Amino acid sequence: MWSTWGCCAAAGLLGALSASSAKFALGADYMKNLCEVAAGKEAEVCEWVHFVLRLGCAGLVFAFNAAMWTFFAKALRYSSSSAAATVTITASNFVSSAVLGKVLFGESRAMLWWVGISITLCGLVLLHTSSSQTEDATKKES
Repeated sequence: MWSTWGCCAAAGLLGALSASSAKFALGADYMKNLCEVAAGKEAEVCEWVHFVLRLGCAGLVFAFNAAMWTFFAKALRYSSSSAAATVTITASNFVSSAVLGKVLFGESRAMLWWVGISITLCGLVLLHTSSSQTEDATKKES
């Protein structure tokens, strides 16, 4: 049902979601501001609601981490190399973090970050193409 790529992508995304939940739970008053926007004129209710929202986000940190480790273990099981699975998950996490940071927090990335992720993705392509060629060669020998 799940491929190595799918498990790696899911683990990376879940890791990024965990970090985003932690930022909501422990960061600035994101939850209070969100509650005040949603409540409008009845913003005084946000004094205690934002605390409950923060607790919920703290719970999501643990839930996302548990799911991330599950997919990480599946990716290791399905992958021919633990290094390939780890690098793929890391790249997926970087890209997911960039997208979530832009969408949820309005963050932007510097050019150096884009250069770094480009080099990482090129290395990932090389790693996966060389490992698939090695697998093909061993299958032909058998």
